[in-house]
Amino acid sequence: MIELEGVPELIDPVMVAAFEGWNDAGDAASTAVAHLEREFKGEVFAALDAEDYYDFQVNRPTVFMEDGVRKITWPTTRLSVVRVGGAKPRDLVLVRGIEPSMRWRSFCNELLGFAHELGVELVVVLGALLGDTPHTRPVPVSGVTSDTDLAQRMDLEETKYEGPTGIVGVLQEACTHAGVPAVSLWAAVPHYVSQPPNPKATLALLNRLEDLLDLRIPQGELPEDARAWQVGVDQLAAEDSEVAEYVQTLEEARDTAELPEASGEAIAREFERYLRRRDTPGGKARPSKPDTAGGSADDDGDEGGGTED
Repeated sequence: MIELEGVPELIDPVMVAAFEGWNDAGDAASTAVAHLEREFKGEVFAALDAEDYYDFQVNRPTVFMEDGVRKITWPTTRLSVVRVGGAKPRDLVLVRGIEPSMRWRSFCNELLGFAHELGVELVVVLGALLGDTPHTRPVPVSGVTSDTDLAQRMDLEETKYEGPTGIVGVLQEACTHAGVPAVSLWAAVPHYVSQPPNPKATLALLNRLEDLLDLRIPQGELPEDARAWQVGVDQLAAEDSEVAEYVQTLEEARDTAELPEASGEAIAREFERYLRRRDTPGGKARPSKPDTAGGSADDDGDEGGGTED
C-alpha cells in the first residue's frame, strides 16, 4: 500500500522519468530531470527501496560526512513533485534514478502504483542514445509511443523498434498494458563525443518536453553551457583531420536528408516557444537564440532507425 502523506492534490499531473545507465547517453536524460528539480525547487517525497532493485557491486553506495557523522547514500530511484506555473499551472511528478539491476517488472509496477495514487494523466520517459549525428547540427529528438491515438493526437511516431531494450522501453510497455498513456522522448548523441555531460542534448530534450506539454521551462545556464560544449568539441575536431572529415560527412548526410518542410516545422515550433517565453519581468519578450549550439529539438524524426521506443 502506497501512502503519500504530505503530497498536496495535484493539478493535471504528468510523470517525467529518466534513468542513468544504458538509456542515458551523455547523461542527457537524467540531467534534464535534475534540471527540472533544480529550477522548480522539487522536494523528494518518496524513494524506492534500494535493496529490492540494485546490485551494490554494480552501483555502489557512497559515504559522506555530515556534521562530523559518516552517512551512506544508497543508489535508488527517487520521486519529487514540482509545480509549473503560468496561465495553466500543471504539476510534474519527477522520477530520477538508476536503471535497476533486477526485478524490472516489480520496479515498473511500483512506479505505476505511485502514478495511480497521484492521478497521473501521462507518463513521459526521457532517454538518450548514441547515433550518427554531427555535433554541429540541432540535436535530433524523436517522440514515440505505442498508443495509436496518442501518436495522432500529439504528433508522435508509433514505435517500430525491435531488439534489446532498457528500462525506458520496459516502463513504456508497462504503462501501455496498465492503460496509462506513455511517451518516450529520445535525443541522439554523437557517438564520437559520447562522454558526459552533453548540455546540448539535455537542452534539446527539455525543449521537446516543453513543446509536448505546452509548458514554459526555465533554461537557466543550459544555453551557454551548450554553446561552450560545442565550441570545445569544434576545437577537438579541428585538431584531428580524420575526425573533422568524418564530421563533415555527417553534416552533408544530415543536410541532404532534411526536407524544407522539416525546417518550416522547426521554425513554427521555435516561434511557439518564443510566445511561451514572452511573459518575462517587465513584460518584454525574450526569444530564445537560434540553435546553432543551443540544442533545440528541430528534428523529430527517428535518427537512423535507432530509436528503440
